Amino acid sequence: MTKQTLNLAWRLFKHEAKRGELTIILLAIILSVASVLSLSLFSERLQSALTDKSAEFIAADRVLKSRKPVDESWIEKAKEFNLNTANQVYTRSMAFSGDNMMLVDLRAAAQGYPLKGTVKVAEQPFAPGQAINSLPAPGNAWIESRLFQNLGLSLGQVIEVGDKAFTVSKVLSEVPDAGFSVFGGDPKVLISEQDLASTNIIGPGSRASFSYFFTGSDSDLDAYYDWLMPQLDKELQSWVSVSDDDSAIGRSIARAEQYFLLASLLAIVLAAVSIAVAAQRYSQRHYDPVAIMKTLGASKKMVQQVYLLQITFITLLGIAIGTVLGFLIQQIVVWALAGSVDVSLDVWFWRPLIIAVFTGAICAVLFSLYPLLKLFSVSPLRVLRRDLGASLSSRFIQFLASGGAIFSLMWAYSGDLGLSAILFGSGILLVISLLLVTFGLIWVGRRLGQGKMGAWQLAWARIRRRAMDNAIQLISFAVTIMLLLIVLVMRNDMIAQWQNQLPQGTPNYFLVNITEQQLPELKAHFANEEVHIEHFYPVVRGRFVAINDEKVSTAVTKEDEEAGQERGREGLGREANLTWSDTLQPENEIVAGKWFESGEPLASGLYGVSVEARIADRLNIKLGDKLTFNVGSEIIDTQVSSLREVNWQTMQPNFFFVIQPQAMTGYLPTYLSSFYLDKSRKSDITELMKPFASVTLFDVEARIEQLRGIVQQVSLAVEFILVLVLAAGALVLIAQVQASMDERQQELAILRTLGAKGRLIRASVLFEFVIIGLVAGLMAAFSNEVSLFFLQSQIFEMEAVLHWEYWFIAPVVGAIVVGALGIIGCWRLLRLNTSHLLRQMV
Repeated sequence: MTKQTLNLAWRLFKHEAKRGELTIILLAIILSVASVLSLSLFSERLQSALTDKSAEFIAADRVLKSRKPVDESWIEKAKEFNLNTANQVYTRSMAFSGDNMMLVDLRAAAQGYPLKGTVKVAEQPFAPGQAINSLPAPGNAWIESRLFQNLGLSLGQVIEVGDKAFTVSKVLSEVPDAGFSVFGGDPKVLISEQDLASTNIIGPGSRASFSYFFTGSDSDLDAYYDWLMPQLDKELQSWVSVSDDDSAIGRSIARAEQYFLLASLLAIVLAAVSIAVAAQRYSQRHYDPVAIMKTLGASKKMVQQVYLLQITFITLLGIAIGTVLGFLIQQIVVWALAGSVDVSLDVWFWRPLIIAVFTGAICAVLFSLYPLLKLFSVSPLRVLRRDLGASLSSRFIQFLASGGAIFSLMWAYSGDLGLSAILFGSGILLVISLLLVTFGLIWVGRRLGQGKMGAWQLAWARIRRRAMDNAIQLISFAVTIMLLLIVLVMRNDMIAQWQNQLPQGTPNYFLVNITEQQLPELKAHFANEEVHIEHFYPVVRGRFVAINDEKVSTAVTKEDEEAGQERGREGLGREANLTWSDTLQPENEIVAGKWFESGEPLASGLYGVSVEARIADRLNIKLGDKLTFNVGSEIIDTQVSSLREVNWQTMQPNFFFVIQPQAMTGYLPTYLSSFYLDKSRKSDITELMKPFASVTLFDVEARIEQLRGIVQQVSLAVEFILVLVLAAGALVLIAQVQASMDERQQELAILRTLGAKGRLIRASVLFEFVIIGLVAGLMAAFSNEVSLFFLQSQIFEMEAVLHWEYWFIAPVVGAIVVGALGIIGCWRLLRLNTSHLLRQMV
């Protein structure tokens, strides 16, 4: 490259910058970099904040769980990786108070626990908890409210666990790693780790779980795990992070992160479309300068270097401005949401910046490739014959470069081949459909464009005459509308699902171990206290022992395996809550087979059982299989009559197995139920439960509030991302309208010269854009449904449903928006008189 070429390129760049020739492509690159950077940076910061907050539910960033104490050198090594550590021992034991006793979940915590979240205590049972930064002093125990109820305790009294007596000094309201199970959990007792040995309940063969908590930077945690992993025994130890959480919160966070990723991917596609449109216009506007340069003796190589430098200069400038603008947008949004969403401005991530710069550069180069190749092929004869254009006719290079760029960026950014393939495949389907529709419009245009020339006929004639350009514009509009629809509909469906998951009045207390004799009295008592209880579920504890008479494994310890005990087919490995009912529970849906239609046995002579679909899949249970349960000393044989899909995200009682009631007539159940009590009546709990000392009460209000807090923050973040993508889409639409201005200027000049009135011309331009917008909206609605089906069913694990309202909304909005943008974009030309139009064409 010569100095002369560099000087010429720089002078031409400055000249065109002053004239505004580079405005469109500059704005397109700025848009791509700013939207990707702001979305990606905000998403990274928000995901970091949500992950950090979600880490409170496991009390750390990572947890090493083990069935035996680990080597102390592992903990010392963690400190070398700059990690904070703490530990806790879990076991079950009997707690005694006088003649009363109860099985409890004993937790012995070391100083430093919890590393994330807080322990909350109260001064009386069932009172609201307050966060505390200390742990029980040696000789003291903090116990849950229901243990006061069941053992008849009060603060200051003593309970015995193993060989040691503890003074009950606090009511334990909440521990961060309590989990979300509200059934079958024993009341918690928290003591100091220093007291564990003196209880003498931990010894050879005892069932204890040892948890080691770690916090630190992701890089340090990953590096430590790389060192630790080869030493772990998978049968004894597991490494857990918040991403492994399969609770309602874990699934909500995972789905939100997928949405942020989806929105960012769509921002990349929108950026690519805008650059392609801008580059096409830039190339067409420089056919004449290239022809003149070649006429004056410039070689093809020199022309190529000059315009490649032009693209380089404009790309660098666009990336610089877009980076600053994207960072400012993101900062402003974080400040605006500071009171609602926990996003720290102190955290910086390099990946969004690298992705944004990479996106701007790749899009500018690959989406400019075909227009530039056409520009380089312009003949010098164009100086004499203006009808000559570029000689490059094959669009294979354009499709290959553009499609490859989009798919590569999507895959590189997301790391999710499935998500990228669904979006890319939907886009290809839409493009093919739109090409077919374009040919249909040409055929329609031939007929509607005939006869007396009015605004309607003029619009159709223009669509027919500019068939290829309109096809490209139609595809651009439709792809943009489709992407905006995907983001909008996914946002609406996700937020609706989250809100339906925990509506107002969601039960915040659960009752367990209600006896048959207590049931009438409890119903009457709660009704007198104006506390509504809708359902009581009969429950017996049973063990699932065989499928088609083939034994299934129960819980097997490491010692059992070493002794050579045969495991058999996989089973639950624990006792299950078995219930029975004539009616299907709320939030349950039959996906195979039939619900119990009568009290008669099935054709096999066995009574039916309905199995939850996911557990059936995991245990390879099929319709018609014979399932055997052991309840006490009795054996119950049943046959699978249906499979149910259960919404586990609702805080409602749900069961793996629901048995036909007639099979359970000989068993005496206890009952469980749930009810809602307003926060203002929380102090009434003690009096409400006083007549029923043996009934176990679970308070899940804190967990529900934690889940609602997460959902609220995620919903606000989703709103912001929707606004950003809508803004990006609007700018793309404007760029598409602007791309056709030069040719429209020539058409308007000719029409004015031939005597066409301004009203006729304005109406024809409006009709043309309305028709294009209407068709683009209709095709976008179709492609949106296809994309959403695969996204919701395969990626987001949501129920895929049709969104018929958007088949009406999308065409109407497309017609209105594209029509308005067309009139606004052409307004300056429509106001010019004939002489001005002709002078601008010269």
